[in-house]
Amino acid sequence: MRVKWLGHACFLLTSDNGTRIITDPYKTHGGLSYGEIREYADVVLISHEHGDHNNPSAVEGQPQVLKGLGVKEAKGIKFKGIQVYHDEAKGTKRGSNTIFAFELDGLRICHLGDLGHELSEAELKEIGAVDILFMPVGGFYTFEPDVAARVAQKLTPRVLIPMHFKTDKVDATFGAIVGVDEFLKRHSAVDRSNSAEAEFKAGNLPSSTRIVVLKPAL
Repeated sequence: MRVKWLGHACFLLTSDNGTRIITDPYKTHGGLSYGEIREYADVVLISHEHGDHNNPSAVEGQPQVLKGLGVKEAKGIKFKGIQVYHDEAKGTKRGSNTIFAFELDGLRICHLGDLGHELSEAELKEIGAVDILFMPVGGFYTFEPDVAARVAQKLTPRVLIPMHFKTDKVDATFGAIVGVDEFLKRHSAVDRSNSAEAEFKAGNLPSSTRIVVLKPAL
């Protein structure tokens, strides 16, 4: 499986057979200045309705768009949507959020969307084992970096890819979101890539959690 970070919480996942999945395509607005998405996909996953995560019209092709809780199938892949919240107050501040868990090329994938709270034992059980975890780490609109670190410790992914943090494409009007270093200082097993892309193979993953920081493509 190949991963390409387009920006913010938006990734393009390409399977070995060419199936293309895009997560949380954004609109460029409100302090977010990542470039326009010009990728095509077979499936688009939307974690919640905010504009920086919910712009499937930006994706080329005629993708199947998946939202909300429950198990849905697309391109022969079963996607489990797990309902959680965008804040620590059961959604009363920023609404609900969907975590997506699925398997691709023998890898167990989890995209947390804009998760805003620690996970319960029941939620952790629903997610199950995780090989590749896409986690928000910038705080403010999601959980703070120290909470993110605790959630990562409970999920124990083999690879953790940070997302939704401050970069030079996220300005002050987006809010008090912080850079990835605030999260990374709590960890030692970190690889900083000069590329937007990385490739992962089942059976060839780290034995314990390793953080892989990509550069946004857009």
